[in-house]
Amino acid sequence: MKLTMGGRNALITGGSLGIGRAIAKRFVEAGGSVAIIARRQDALDEAADDIRKSGDGTVVAVSADVSTAVGCATAFAAAEEALGHIDVLVNNAGSSARAPFVDVSDADWQADIDLKLFAAIRLTRLAFPGMRDRKWGRVINVLNTGAKAPPAEGAPTAVTRAAGMALTKVLAGEGAPDNVLVNSLHVGRIESDQWVRRHAAEDKGRSLEDYYAEMARPLPMGRVGTAEEFANAALFLASDAGSYITGTAINVDGGLCPVV
Repeated sequence: MKLTMGGRNALITGGSLGIGRAIAKRFVEAGGSVAIIARRQDALDEAADDIRKSGDGTVVAVSADVSTAVGCATAFAAAEEALGHIDVLVNNAGSSARAPFVDVSDADWQADIDLKLFAAIRLTRLAFPGMRDRKWGRVINVLNTGAKAPPAEGAPTAVTRAAGMALTKVLAGEGAPDNVLVNSLHVGRIESDQWVRRHAAEDKGRSLEDYYAEMARPLPMGRVGTAEEFANAALFLASDAGSYITGTAINVDGGLCPVV
C-alpha cells in the first residue's frame, strides 16, 4: 500500500526537530506541502532546507510561539497565506516537563497548559472551519503514553496530555459529519533531540547509544523507536488510507504502555 498526501497542505508545530521534523519529511515525500512552526528561526531554516530535499512540495518555516494566542494566530495566518489552506494540522509542540506534584508551581502548570493544551485548542479552532467547509480534514494530536497511564511525579505533562486526549475525542465527534478526522498518537520512548539534550545534561559518562540501550530495557520490543517510525503512523492517519479512523488514541511505543 502506497501512502500519499495527494497535494495536501499540513501545518506542523514543533516542526524543526525530532518527531515534528520527521513527520514533515514524510509528508513531503508523500507529495504534500508543509508549514513547520517553532520558535527558533535558525533551527527552522536548517530544517526547511533538509525537508525540501524529500520532495517537490512547498516547505514554509514560520517562527512563532504557539503557547500564546498571538503566536497561534501568527503561525496559522502565515501557513495559510503560503499554502492556500490547511488540510492537516499536527499539534506536536511541547516537551516532557515532570516533577513531584508539590514542586510544580502555578507558573509551571500554566506554561505547560499554554504550550500543550491551549496551542492545540487555538490552532484547531482556526483550522476546523475551513476543513469542515471543504469536507476534508485531519487533526493529529501528538501526546504521550502518560495521558493513558499517568505515572507518579508525571505532572504537569501527564495531566495536560490527558486533557489533550479528551480534546481529541470531543473534536472527533464534532468533525466526523464533515469528514474531519481527529486522532492522537502517543509517544513512548522515541529517539529525539529531547533525549539527546537530557543525555548531555545527565549522563556524561555514557555514549548516547548506551543511553538509548538503557532506556530500551523495559520495552517489550527491546529497543527505542525512531522519529521516522512515528512519522509513518502520522502519514497513515493523514492520508486517504486512514479515511475511517477517528477518535482513536494510538500508542506508538513498542508496547511500553500498559493501557491499549
